[in-house]
Amino acid sequence: MKAARIHQFGGPEALIYEDVPDPQPRKDQVMVRVRACSLNHLDIWVRKGLPGVKLPHILGSDIAGEVAEVGDYVSGFQTGQRVLLAPMLFCGHCEKCVAGLQNQCREFAVLGNGVDGGNCELIAVPSANVIPIPDSFNFNQAASVPLVFVTAWHMLVGRAGIRPGQTVLVLGASSGVGIAAIQIAKLFHCRVITTAGDEAKLAKSRELGADFGINHYQQRISEEVRRITNKQGVDVVVEHVGAATWDESVRSLKSGGTLVTCGATTGPHVAIDLRHLFGRQLSLLGSYMGTMGELHEVLKHVFAGRLQPVVDRVFPLSEIRAAHEYLERSQMFGKIVINP
Repeated sequence: MKAARIHQFGGPEALIYEDVPDPQPRKDQVMVRVRACSLNHLDIWVRKGLPGVKLPHILGSDIAGEVAEVGDYVSGFQTGQRVLLAPMLFCGHCEKCVAGLQNQCREFAVLGNGVDGGNCELIAVPSANVIPIPDSFNFNQAASVPLVFVTAWHMLVGRAGIRPGQTVLVLGASSGVGIAAIQIAKLFHCRVITTAGDEAKLAKSRELGADFGINHYQQRISEEVRRITNKQGVDVVVEHVGAATWDESVRSLKSGGTLVTCGATTGPHVAIDLRHLFGRQLSLLGSYMGTMGELHEVLKHVFAGRLQPVVDRVFPLSEIRAAHEYLERSQMFGKIVINP
């Protein structure tokens, strides 16, 4: 099969489009012919070098395609069936897994990070990862959903306990997590403030339901939040940018507010004044992807049309380097999708 692999860590030039052996699925696995795989910032971090990644390596966490082969120990799937893949792997039998907390499993891994991913023509995965998609849903849309929507759902619903009527600040309106978080917050009838680096992206975020937009290159986020909220601040901040926005995110919270973070795109090292933390009774929460139950829950809303994936641009797998360069320029609004 054709695949894009890295044989060494580095820039986009490290991606090699080449022939590799077809995977040999176990009897408890399903082989899927990949029709679409969307990019995430995780792909950039893995390509540049993360501990535990064995080379050569295939990137790609968000995958949609058709069932190509069903293992002897698997039931419920048919060859040619249209599916997407849950982007997570877990043991399935530890205390956390049987409690439905797969993202706390000690063996938890992400497709394209701990194991080979979907920048290829064929992939073999456990049957638990295979989720049928409706005929109305195309492969590019399906590949734009799993990682970012389950991440945003776990942040807002699972961790922050979002409630109707709250005000939510979503950092990075044009990112996959940002696009998902805006829509989920509106699904819960919240008021949404979001940020982006230009007016075109802010206009698109309003089309998704955002009530207010802040241009973070021209305006100070916390000052605009105070103006919009009549100096009260927001109930929840969805933070995944990291060091560049951390202080502004904390300043934007009202007393008793919650900041939930899932990433550190601009760097992991931040500072916190403990007097503000306990004096204002703030909650700072970490969030890591989500559970299988949460993925199925959010997919119900996606398949019903209440939540919409956004596809920015599609590249053939043979142009994987160009796709990574485009992702690193941060020009997109929505997901960049690869078609093998």
